[in-house]
Amino acid sequence: MKERWLTQLVERLVEWAMSSGIRVALIGIGMLLLLAITRQVLKRLRRLYEGALPSPAECRRADTLTHVLRDVARVFIVAVGTMMVLSEIGIDLKPLLAAAGLGGLALGFGAQSLVKDVISGFFILLEDSIAVGDVIEIAGVSGVVEEVKLRTITLRDASGSVHIVPNGIVDRVKNMTKGYSYYVFDIGVAYREDVDRVMAVLVDVAAELQADPVFTSDILDPLEMLGVDRFDDSAVIIRCRLKTVPSQQWRIGREMNRRIKKTFDAKGIEIPFPHRTIYWGQLGQVPGVFPQTGT
Repeated sequence: MKERWLTQLVERLVEWAMSSGIRVALIGIGMLLLLAITRQVLKRLRRLYEGALPSPAECRRADTLTHVLRDVARVFIVAVGTMMVLSEIGIDLKPLLAAAGLGGLALGFGAQSLVKDVISGFFILLEDSIAVGDVIEIAGVSGVVEEVKLRTITLRDASGSVHIVPNGIVDRVKNMTKGYSYYVFDIGVAYREDVDRVMAVLVDVAAELQADPVFTSDILDPLEMLGVDRFDDSAVIIRCRLKTVPSQQWRIGREMNRRIKKTFDAKGIEIPFPHRTIYWGQLGQVPGVFPQTGT
């Protein structure tokens, strides 16, 4: 009796191995092949994002992106393969799928802000709109980017305060150091000044600044003179700008403003400022007031 039972068990195992067992083995081999292919694809993707001369920031960005994609791909491949294996074994997946659906729904409601942060952070990294070292303005906060993570962005402002901004609330990014920068000058001069002469002086000042060995490497192009921009109450506004390497526009702008002030003083070019003249007058000289005369 025992031998007959063992024989039936062996026959069933052989029958299962010849049908479902082969499919389970193929599913396992397919999972391993997909994981290997995914690994190779992510290696190529990482080299693509790092570029020919990867910087530490580019390496961190590539690591974050590839790790996220790797984890998502692994979970998807293993989950689908496991369900296929369970189906071949004969386990009913309907209760499991129903429970997973309810659990996923509850988790989605509880962690929707976290999911939003992660998805937004993934696309921020993918599009390379923000990099470590950039000076940006997001969510009403501006500063130097110290770290870009999948969920948050860390900024340090001019006073040294650190701001941690969740990626989910970033709806607009102002990047002031992407590729190159401009410093825009709005120079106000008196109405009596010859604007052509003033513009020529500004061009000369910028040329001297660009020729200075201390600043020449930070200035990319000569001064771009945009011309007379507008007429204010007490000044004619001349607009021009200098193209600089990223993050150096403020340093160049401060030095240019210093030289403009010294040059304008030396050449007698007036920089107007708001002022008010008060006239006290004398009795009988103020309009509408007349001296009293006796009879």
